[in-house]
Parts: sequence; structure tokens; C-alpha cells
Amino acid sequence: MAFHIVLVEPEIPANTGNIARTCAATGTWLHLVRPLGFNTDDRTLKRAGLDYWHAVNIEYHDSFQEVKDKYKDSRFFFATTKADKLYTEFSFQDGDFLVFGKETKGLPAEILEQHPTALMRMPMTEAVRSLNLSNSAAIILYEGLRQTGFQGLK
Repeated sequence: MAFHIVLVEPEIPANTGNIARTCAATGTWLHLVRPLGFNTDDRTLKRAGLDYWHAVNIEYHDSFQEVKDKYKDSRFFFATTKADKLYTEFSFQDGDFLVFGKETKGLPAEILEQHPTALMRMPMTEAVRSLNLSNSAAIILYEGLRQTGFQGLK
């Protein structure tokens, strides 16, 4: 098993490329939910992922509901600045799905409303609206990996 990162309608190719590289380094699955704000043959996307694309387990989906339907027995956690609980207050398990929204708007309200007990945030000053998407994904993923003993990683 492995963790899964879901990007719902990502907009910036460099962020997705950075996340793909993190996924390759950790054996994490990457799920991209359309519409994407870039072409998957985008040079910036490929450059950010360097030469690790062959090591990324990647799936494309036409909606977030498609992800939920395909992995209906899985646990999903949602990163949002609108959450009350910190990401460190959750107990992650191998196989969990970590869901992130688009860079400019975050996750749609309907997704947040459907999962009120699985919303998590990262602490930050009020001077900043949010962290960079690729940084957020890495921070939360590595907390999950830490909690599960970095299984399969050296």
C-alpha cells in the first residue's frame, strides 16, 4: 500500500511537477482531477518533475466523485485553511488519501461540506493566506509517513 495525493483542479504546472517528484521519492500515488490548468505535456511540468516521471504512479480523473467512487473503502483527508483541526491532530494510515484544492481557490465548498470531520489545516500567521501547494502536500505527506514509520523508505 501507499499514501495517495489528490490534486483537485491544479492550476500551476510547477507545483504539480514538484508534487510528482515528492510522490516518486516516497512511493505515493498522484491523482489529478480535471480540469487541469495546464497541459500534461507542459515543459514547466516536466522540468519540475525532472526525470522522475517514470517513477510516479499517476491517475487522471474527471471529477473528485470519480476518485471517491473508485476508492470507496479508503480514508480521505482534506487540506483547507477553513479547518479547525491541525493536520498533526489526525492519525494517518498507509493508504490514506490526502486531498488538496487548486492554488487560487482551494477545495470547492461542496467537498468541504461533505467531509467536515476530515478537514485539516497548517498553522500560519494571519499575514499569509495560504502556503504553496507543493509545500503543503509535502508537509502533510511526510507527517503521514512519519506516523507510519516511513515504511519502505530508507
